[in-house]
Amino acid sequence: MTLADIDFAQRYRQHLAAARGQPKPPQAWDRRAGELGPRAPRSRYADDFIARMQLDGARTLLDVGCGAGTLALPLAARLQQVVGLDYSAGMLDALARNAQAQGVGNIQPLLRAWEDDWSDVPVCDIVVASRSTAVEDMAGALAKLHAKARLRVYLTHLAGGHFIDPAIQQVLGRTRPAMPGYIYVINILHGMGIQPSLDYISVPSQLAAAPDFDDYARRVARSMGGLDDDERGRLQAWYRRASPQERVGAPLRWAFIHWQKDGA
Repeated sequence: MTLADIDFAQRYRQHLAAARGQPKPPQAWDRRAGELGPRAPRSRYADDFIARMQLDGARTLLDVGCGAGTLALPLAARLQQVVGLDYSAGMLDALARNAQAQGVGNIQPLLRAWEDDWSDVPVCDIVVASRSTAVEDMAGALAKLHAKARLRVYLTHLAGGHFIDPAIQQVLGRTRPAMPGYIYVINILHGMGIQPSLDYISVPSQLAAAPDFDDYARRVARSMGGLDDDERGRLQAWYRRASPQERVGAPLRWAFIHWQKDGA
């Protein structure tokens, strides 16, 4: 057997089905969008992502899974038009509020899911999919990103398979299986005849920003699909005796994957 004999798209679907329960519906992200305050103009993650991009010759950008504008807002100042695509109407509303607050007028919101018909999604010079690729059909998603890019595609995919450090999961008495990693993405692209480049972005875990235990527990519960009373009690007892570094856990590591269209 060779690599060419392995159906990585099917292996990815099997791994994803084994690793997680039901995918988050748009309403879950709508609720989270309602919790967001005004978005800071930049973040360390956005700076690291944008620093790795090549914008030469680009005027338009499609941001798939744009959320409240982590990338769309800072990139809009350097481009003529940005299309922010998301399946959460609440996140697109947050994007619009943040754009208005920052005086950004060249972002077009577009309500679409990965599995929707993209026939009316505009082709743009650059396509990005930042932290939004935990999709059911990876091969189909990558084909859509490639088709909608005139010049280049940039995406990030979780490298370590966990949003919460497994050591913290063990405190609860249960662990979640690792999500399918970026190697699937690389191999599916290889099967499409695309030779991507690979880098990594590391950022502190989402737990680093928790100001108190209640918010810490909420963040853990969101990642773990909820906490029962016993799990919350174990987490609180451990939180009281853990060091600040132990509470935060290992940093999140994102695989930064990008490729250029033929002839671009």
